[in-house]
Amino acid sequence: MSSVPPGWDENPTRYGRRVLLAVLAFGGLLVAGYLSLFQLGVFDSAWDPFFDPRPVLELTEPLPDAVAGVLAYGAELVLLAIGGPERWRTAPWTCLALGLVLSAGAVVSIALIVIQPAVAGAWCTLCLVSAALSLLLFALGIGEARAAYQQLRRATAAGATLVAALRRG
Repeated sequence: MSSVPPGWDENPTRYGRRVLLAVLAFGGLLVAGYLSLFQLGVFDSAWDPFFDPRPVLELTEPLPDAVAGVLAYGAELVLLAIGGPERWRTAPWTCLALGLVLSAGAVVSIALIVIQPAVAGAWCTLCLVSAALSLLLFALGIGEARAAYQQLRRATAAGATLVAALRRG
């Protein structure tokens, strides 16, 4: 069996692609972790080379919204570590779960980009970096979910139950 999904030019779940996604997710984890520490009061100020990020970072006080970023990037790292290079077929649930996390991250990132000037009247460079990372992760990683979904459709059309297809394509 080919490691490339039918109709695809390359395998979206190959290790090289997943390592790139993991590096981006780890960068996002570091940024979100730093911003979380500020929001939790560990630091008195947050580093920003261009703007005063305080109005943006204090929008959700007392809830540190950057912690959600830490959880999302952490979930991405865990999901990227599960399965082999053909997981679009052998473990499609991981690809679909990753697709959900990446999609949520992209939607939240777009919202945060809009909210910064519209609601806070300010910008936060590290928040923009985190949003850019989430959007890049989505763009580069959503293919996994698409390939897994296509595999599930093929498997169920061939008579497999959805549960069986999710377990082993």
